[in-house]
Amino acid sequence: MKKLVFTTLIIFCLTGCSRQKTSSNATADTVPFTDSAGRTVDIPANIIRVVPSGSLTQMFLVAIAPDVLVTNAGRYSKESAEFMPPGVLGLSIVGQVFGTRDFNYEEAAKLNPQMVIDCGDPMPKIADDMEGITEKLGVPSIHITAKLDSTPQAFRTLGKVLKRQEKGEVLALFCEKTINNLNAVIEKTGGKKVSVLYCMGSAGLNVLSAGTIHSEVLDRITNNKAVVDNPASRGSGNEANMEQINLWNPQVILFGPDSIYDDVADRPEWRELDAIKNKRYYKVPSLPYNWMGSPPSINRYLSMLWLGTILYPQYVDYDLYTEVAEYYKLFYGYELTKEKFKQIINVE
Repeated sequence: MKKLVFTTLIIFCLTGCSRQKTSSNATADTVPFTDSAGRTVDIPANIIRVVPSGSLTQMFLVAIAPDVLVTNAGRYSKESAEFMPPGVLGLSIVGQVFGTRDFNYEEAAKLNPQMVIDCGDPMPKIADDMEGITEKLGVPSIHITAKLDSTPQAFRTLGKVLKRQEKGEVLALFCEKTINNLNAVIEKTGGKKVSVLYCMGSAGLNVLSAGTIHSEVLDRITNNKAVVDNPASRGSGNEANMEQINLWNPQVILFGPDSIYDDVADRPEWRELDAIKNKRYYKVPSLPYNWMGSPPSINRYLSMLWLGTILYPQYVDYDLYTEVAEYYKLFYGYELTKEKFKQIINVE
């Protein structure tokens, strides 16, 4: 009997010690997670080292948990760096799995990541893509779908995955509030939406065509005149010509940050357009990211707020500076002054 008790105690001690060792090293524990691609993946229970799949995902992670990032998808310009949390700026740059497709797996592996997170519009073979990342990097990877309307849920999901539920909920609520503001403005228009073109490129002849992820905001809040046969699902849009732009002749023209906004009224081929004659043309804000969506991520919530005030001021019941300052505080940890705000939205 004594021998049996002694043996039982040894087994209990060994089992208990083993469990204690595992639980004390939280990064070795895993939990099952079913991602938006339908894959059930064992991910670390305590996540502290994450590689984003690209710039779009990086924006989500900077907002909710910048301290878990171990890489950057790309380099920040001097102007954009001002708005980023300090710890993010010095991280190694490894590129993007999608988009530019220049992801450096070897460099990413050197940084000992626990996992890769991908947020955004799912690619056609997203499940296979995620499996490919895991095979090449040797760590779990997950996809969280984050389109315009599903962004609040994406933040809630990230909150659970990263144990940042409170911050995820705050960010989700801001996004929902912005969507509600946008929907209220649209409803008040009674279907009479302003016709708009978004023109980009050095000559202003690339247009953001309707029907893509990049034009989600524009398609919802305006009558996007850039209806083409084969809409390009890329930030640079579709190439047009002046003949077509004259036929579209929108009420309002938005110009990309590096386009012809500054001297467009002096260009003979542009100045007879209604939007130019009526001085209803605007330069899209671009700090720290292009508000209209390059990449098409959470920055587009700023474009919703901005477009509401310039297209339908009679229907807007929010103060643009107040909303934008709240966004910069929540998503970047940045205190936005009124002077900086005016600089960003190109107001003298």
